[in-house]
Amino acid sequence: MTQSYKNALRKTIVDPNNRDIVHHLVLSECNPTAVFDDNNLPDGICDDVIESIFPCIASIASVWAVGGDEIVEYPEIGGYPIGGDFEIKYYMFQMHYDNPKLIPNRRDNSGVRFYLGKELRQYEFGYLTLGADITHSAIAIPPETDRFILDSYCPAEVTQNFSEPIITVLAAFPHTHLQGLSMWTKLIRNKKVTEYLFNAEAYNFNYQFENLLPKPIELYPGDEIATRCIYSTTNKADITLGGERTKDEMCLHYFLYYPRLKNFYTCLSFNSQEAWEKVMNSSESTFDYAKLGKWLKELKWTQESVVQWQKFFNDAPRSIVAGVAGNFKLINLPKIPEYEDLKSEECKTRISNSAIRQR
Repeated sequence: MTQSYKNALRKTIVDPNNRDIVHHLVLSECNPTAVFDDNNLPDGICDDVIESIFPCIASIASVWAVGGDEIVEYPEIGGYPIGGDFEIKYYMFQMHYDNPKLIPNRRDNSGVRFYLGKELRQYEFGYLTLGADITHSAIAIPPETDRFILDSYCPAEVTQNFSEPIITVLAAFPHTHLQGLSMWTKLIRNKKVTEYLFNAEAYNFNYQFENLLPKPIELYPGDEIATRCIYSTTNKADITLGGERTKDEMCLHYFLYYPRLKNFYTCLSFNSQEAWEKVMNSSESTFDYAKLGKWLKELKWTQESVVQWQKFFNDAPRSIVAGVAGNFKLINLPKIPEYEDLKSEECKTRISNSAIRQR
């Protein structure tokens, strides 16, 4: 088989015996240059094998989370490529469980099944991953706060080298954890917002869907992309940091698009090392991110310090990691760039008193 087939449908299979603990699952592509020993493939808890799975952490082939559709049918214009001359030969299957009661002896048979169509489809689909890095250097939310804003940005320096002249976005999958209230991603062209790529203004952790857009949206080289997540931690007494656990937080926005790019899978931001050194008043020659995590957990909070923390996040210089696993590009921004936003629209619908009475 020399030509890759493009599948028309995928099905997430959640073990019916474990629906109470399956949190989300991700099938990731490994960099085509990655070399593995087929008789000794990486296996185990992610943190324990992180070095060996690093080539497999950037590009998404499939993602499912709590409450989402288990069957996803791709639009007829394309499909996800499989086999043949498709360059991806290795995948990493990553399961996330939420088992707070530590119930022992649970075995799981969840997975993903792809269905091939009878005919090749026109385009190969891919996923873009936008938002914030999944670390405490990107996400640190004060406790007992009703509204904390986290902004991320993907600059023109990243998109100007698209391997295609135009890509078309078809669907969006927003993802945060329990503290997420809302999430949006906006398309910026010539420093002006043209439209939302997607606006999950009423995000619900228990219903995480891959949303087909009402109309496809085109992205061009040089376009910029802003993502915002808003959180509430009124039910928490401790700081919430970025991480994989359910009680940690994320700010990720996945987008299904075509034609598939070969040089750009992800664009994630975090506060720069210089920003953290300044706020910590640190002058050590080598910055220790483990010490940062410990320092964050020991912070004491007041209403005033929460306000100052929001200002710090609003103004902090950002580092942007973009590209493909094994060949990431690091870009530094002095702060989140300013841009002309969409104009607020007033609700023009009016109901007369007589109409109200008739009801």
